[in-house]
Amino acid sequence: MEKILIKNALLSPSGKEGTVDILIYEGKIGKIAPQVDSPHDCSVIDADGLTVIPGLVDVHVHLREPGFSYKETIAAGTAAAAAGGFTTVCPMPNLNPAPDSPENLERQLEIIRRDAKIETIPYATITRSRLGAELVDYEALAPFVAGFSDDGSGVQDEEVMREAMREIAKTGKILAAHCEVNSLLRGGYIHDGEYARANGHRGICSESEWGEIERDIRLAGETGCRLHICHISTAESVDLIRRAKERGVRVTCETAPHYLAFCDEDMREEGRFKMNPPIRSRRDMEALREGAADGTIDVIATDHAPHSAEEKSKGLEKSAMGVVGLETSLAAVYTHMVKPGHISFLRMLQMMAFVPRELFGFRGGILPGNRADLAIVDFDRVVKVDSTSFLSKGKSTPFDGTTLFGKVMMTIAGGKTVYKL
Repeated sequence: MEKILIKNALLSPSGKEGTVDILIYEGKIGKIAPQVDSPHDCSVIDADGLTVIPGLVDVHVHLREPGFSYKETIAAGTAAAAAGGFTTVCPMPNLNPAPDSPENLERQLEIIRRDAKIETIPYATITRSRLGAELVDYEALAPFVAGFSDDGSGVQDEEVMREAMREIAKTGKILAAHCEVNSLLRGGYIHDGEYARANGHRGICSESEWGEIERDIRLAGETGCRLHICHISTAESVDLIRRAKERGVRVTCETAPHYLAFCDEDMREEGRFKMNPPIRSRRDMEALREGAADGTIDVIATDHAPHSAEEKSKGLEKSAMGVVGLETSLAAVYTHMVKPGHISFLRMLQMMAFVPRELFGFRGGILPGNRADLAIVDFDRVVKVDSTSFLSKGKSTPFDGTTLFGKVMMTIAGGKTVYKL
């Protein structure tokens, strides 16, 4: 086990708190103090001018194994995550086979044990094969998963969702809901807004998202299930969740960096701007920013969704839905949310590290005794995003070619160096 001493580290980019030394041994944070003497056989890292943050947690990624390794692998996806400062990720279950039974889940867990560079805790499905009909054995799956989700598909049948919530509530696990009303999609593939109308595209209406959120909040109130709503993108979604929290419903939610940084005024006729839910209007983007600031939105997650270059090369109409985000997420949130003053640096860390750990019961952090999960970041470093340099097999991102502030220099997970620039 590595013994590491980080010297002269900042705990926020402002440096107001001064610098600290952090000693890591036996996989844990041993000591944090203004000055720590270097013990014998210790690797010393001079972090002068750099900021140490808790390892980030992404509760919504697609690592594509088993079944779709041409898009991404657990090895490549977790390497990309480490390069982005993440020390825990939760892969979604739209796989082949889907993790809808202990046997199918074990196929995924075998690959994770063999190939994952960081802690990787998968979801199991809500329904058999994610078809929205037959419930799975939640009790048998619960000890091995972060929660339950049919991500990529909304559960259309209300009674199926109600019964799923009742049963999942018994396990204490989270139900992470992809909220989408299929009958309202009408062949759309980008936001039903000004860009779609001006350029002859079929739009996805906002109600297709918030309509099912409204239903699932009602069901969560009935059942007491811990409901976590995935990748919200609309102003109405923010308002529904804010009011539900005020009523005491056990609901949390996430949004993704691309919804906070872009609106449909920024769209291009390229597959790298196509994801589900879509980038929406300026009004929606501003509502999401407000929701992030006031605590309505609990978590920022990437929805890292890699596809092959061919699948993403067919323009807005025909390209596959999904973009990658693990290697740009921290810098994107810092650049588009913290630097302009929409949220504080601490609020960013809450949404990307502290709150997901609390919600899902994950370990790690940078307090003495914690498992040593942390990243060392140069927040002054200016980076022009070049997707060809990504460790992920997926290269499609709306941030490609943009300028961001912040570069992860090193990531330590469980006391082990898993990424170094």
